[in-house]
Amino acid sequence: MSAILMWSATVGLYRNISEIFGPIGGSALIFTVSGIVALIHAGPKAFRGHSPHYLLIGGAMFVTYEIALALAVGFAQTRAQSVEVGLINYLWPSFTIALAIWAGHARAGIMVIPGILICLLGVFWAATGSANFSLAAMVHNIGSNPLPYILAFIAAITWPLYTILTKGMAQGRSAVPLFLLATAALLWVYYGVSDQPALVYNSKGAMMVLTFGVLTTLAYSAWTYGVNHGNLTLMATASYFSPLLSVMLSSVLLSMVPGLNFWLGASLVTAGSLICLAATKR
Repeated sequence: MSAILMWSATVGLYRNISEIFGPIGGSALIFTVSGIVALIHAGPKAFRGHSPHYLLIGGAMFVTYEIALALAVGFAQTRAQSVEVGLINYLWPSFTIALAIWAGHARAGIMVIPGILICLLGVFWAATGSANFSLAAMVHNIGSNPLPYILAFIAAITWPLYTILTKGMAQGRSAVPLFLLATAALLWVYYGVSDQPALVYNSKGAMMVLTFGVLTTLAYSAWTYGVNHGNLTLMATASYFSPLLSVMLSSVLLSMVPGLNFWLGASLVTAGSLICLAATKR
């Protein structure tokens, strides 16, 4: 449960850090610290026993997800828009169920279709911003700055792919520290060739980066422990409330009050995900 809570703070921390250090430099700092902390926590076993397929395929998906989500939040024009793109990321639970059904890992009843449609409706509703819900309002908001929305949607698709396709490849092992450091390395290369301003030390920003790095390691560790020793059904059900938790924590971390559309959108994503969960069987 603590892992779900910590992951729900991701969007707010991403946004605060990107406002201080820039979307690319801030993301590079985040994953550098996260990777180092995770590596210290895992120790030498982080380098041993991984299959090449897991490192290459799983690593590519993990890195794509993390970079897409970080830059989606960082490139958002406003804090409100960063919450919108963060909500798009939380389509991953319903997409994971759809992919699991397609891959033969789960069976589902017909209710999975309306469940996914309700999730999509929730994202569209939140994307209208403060305007009344309409297709024109959604298209206007997305069209004004499409890149963050595209990146967030890529993230929402990539995480389910990582989850389903690497389950067998990983063989119970985790290369997350290596994947985090690979993410940081690519972001530093991107920062080097971009026209981003030079990084300037900021004590508040440095504390946020350190906090994010520690939270990342704690969240992955807590979730892994729960998977091995806890009630998976209870954990999975709780994870579907992440959209609502994310909006709540983002509003606190970003000192903003989301409008009614945000809450309706997050509620619909959560409800749709729970319908998908109820419609599936192992």
